[in-house]
Amino acid sequence: MLLTDDAPLPVRTVDPAFRRDIVEGLSRTPKATPPTWFYDRRGSELFEEITDLPEYYPTRTETALLERHGPDFAEAVGPGRAVVEFGAGSARKTPHLLRAINPAAYVPIDISGDFLHASSAELASAFPGLPVLPVVGDFNGALDLPAAIAGLPRLGFFPGSTIGNMEPEAAVDLLRAMGRLLGDGAMLLIGMDRIKDSRRLIAAYDDAKGVTAAFNLNLIARINRELEGDLPMDGFVHRALWNDGKARIEMHLEAVRPLHFHVAGKCFRMTAGETIHTESSHKYGTRDERLLLRSGGWEPIREWTDAEGLFSLILAEA
Repeated sequence: MLLTDDAPLPVRTVDPAFRRDIVEGLSRTPKATPPTWFYDRRGSELFEEITDLPEYYPTRTETALLERHGPDFAEAVGPGRAVVEFGAGSARKTPHLLRAINPAAYVPIDISGDFLHASSAELASAFPGLPVLPVVGDFNGALDLPAAIAGLPRLGFFPGSTIGNMEPEAAVDLLRAMGRLLGDGAMLLIGMDRIKDSRRLIAAYDDAKGVTAAFNLNLIARINRELEGDLPMDGFVHRALWNDGKARIEMHLEAVRPLHFHVAGKCFRMTAGETIHTESSHKYGTRDERLLLRSGGWEPIREWTDAEGLFSLILAEA
């Protein structure tokens, strides 16, 4: 398209929630931003690369559980449910579940619309008789499920230990919201990462190839692009650490020198060594995971884990 002197310039739309969360997060002491905003298209692509890294055990461990226990899922869940996947991403693990339980419909939910529609098209092609009904949105907020699944019993699917990215209080709130959204008679199949040796955990979030560092730093690139930011890309480094008291891995962006920058018209400063806390990944013991689910209104009824006890898949009912 050619622009003349009289033609209006293209208008760039900015998600107001993104602006609010980033400005509020950078205004705090200490600074912290929600992990939701990692997942623009580039962030989603980088996360898919992370899941293939040798250090990142959760994806391959959970995938193996899904492959191995299909008959168990089919027996426990039964056929004809609408599967609602929260934070579907590429939905790489989902086919194992769908093949096992013979669902009536599949509803993937994700905040990254382009990524969601691409993965939904691939999955619809692989399951030609299955209605695939993508919903673009943040599963932490208000959502409406498609009218096409009204009246169907539902199975929530929340793999990847995404629940661990939330503070326990927020995780309980989310679990309760999932129960309200999925309705009476609903079930939930959820992945939870187990507490284990801290060296193995840190390696999973600070890989040798630097893909996780690129994923973390991509947030800076997104802020600069979408919020008129001028944060120096070379002013930050990726840090991953184990917080034993809170049983979680933390990811931070650490300032390597004193910084002065702007975001959405506001001015911010950071000292050398100061960080932006961008993500937490809580790990759970057997007792903790069950307490969390029960606090969120779900009763655990079955659990599957690998031989090393690295990761768990838990089936619960509302």
